Amino acid sequence: MTDATDERLAAQYEAYPYPARDPREEAKRLVVGSPSHLREVDHWVFGARRPASVPLRALVAGGGTGDGAIMLAQHLAWAGRPGEVVWLDRSAAARRIAEARAGARKLANIRFVEGSLLDLPGSDLGPFDYIDCCGVLHHLPDPLAGLRALAGALAPGGGGIGVMVYAPHGRTGVYMMQDALRLLAPPEEPPAARVEVARRLWRQAPETAWLRKNPWLTDHLTGGDAGLYDLLLNPRDAAFTVPALHGLVRAAGLRIACLVEPVRYDPDGYLTDPRLRARTAALDPIQRAALAEAITGNMGIHIAYCVPAGAPKAPPRWDDPESVPVLREMDGPTLARNLPPDGVLPVSFDGLRIPMPLPRLSAAILQRVDGRRPFGAIADELAANGVAREAFWRDLAALRRTMESMNRLLLAAPAA
Repeated sequence: MTDATDERLAAQYEAYPYPARDPREEAKRLVVGSPSHLREVDHWVFGARRPASVPLRALVAGGGTGDGAIMLAQHLAWAGRPGEVVWLDRSAAARRIAEARAGARKLANIRFVEGSLLDLPGSDLGPFDYIDCCGVLHHLPDPLAGLRALAGALAPGGGGIGVMVYAPHGRTGVYMMQDALRLLAPPEEPPAARVEVARRLWRQAPETAWLRKNPWLTDHLTGGDAGLYDLLLNPRDAAFTVPALHGLVRAAGLRIACLVEPVRYDPDGYLTDPRLRARTAALDPIQRAALAEAITGNMGIHIAYCVPAGAPKAPPRWDDPESVPVLREMDGPTLARNLPPDGVLPVSFDGLRIPMPLPRLSAAILQRVDGRRPFGAIADELAANGVAREAFWRDLAALRRTMESMNRLLLAAPAA
């Protein structure tokens, strides 16, 4: 499924592999994000029910220069978990960078395959327990065909897909600048010539240009030529509202298990008027998320974990004493020491400030979250200090409502 635009897209990523990455940076940091953080996959896709001892076969479809594949493979390696991550992309230039990054980390659990995700049906690559498709569907000639190809590559009986697509409201200014550049730097021109024109135009763009008023987008400022090209010169760039993404996912035979971060999609976080809340209460989850998207205006992407539509709903067991809580990119004792004394955690998502209430036992619980202690052991320790078990489970439920919605407090995969 190719056309002239698709051919230009392929040429773009050969000329400017995206995102711009230097394999030497692997010695300094691991690029971490969503989707496909292993703790998120365990929690949101598998409900913290799939044993860590079971090998995980993962596909990163449209792997680019390797962020998602490197992150997931490194998480598996650090945890000593079995599995394989398959990097799939059409760009040979991107593959060279991704392979060099994997080599710098001495990762032996990544397999590199050049090709299109649209060729998955009939290939021998699958099936997969988990599939990452980050920043790809919105560039395809037919996003639904792409998502259906991915859904068809999932292992029978389970698994899920982490997707990222562009969202329109938070990209205000992008499409206006793209329109201008189609006039000044037509897509038929060589990529390097188009980048030069785009740089010149950005320097000359007046203060009234909407993109200058949008602080949430920085690829054209900090992402090098690859970032600028991807943002402003991409030959095909479709954005999805929440309802449009929901429709795409349903048409592919999937359902959204989680939008990341969930609290951003809850309008009650910033609508305190009781009359407005009475109206939001009448909305279904997709309508509530659409309302939040329209109100906040700062969502430039949507990240969703999706599972087969017919898969049974099996949420994480927050009331099970054997469940093990984990923090995503946070240290429990450090977090506990720095909780605000007023019991309200101020958080910000791209400038959106949301006060998050914390229960009385938050610090006592969080300082014991180490990825090894189950809830039962934490309850026992607190009981030895005079805390009633009923109070522990009550405050845990309140803490979970706050920190799970931030995508920070999750449940670990069971050992076996």
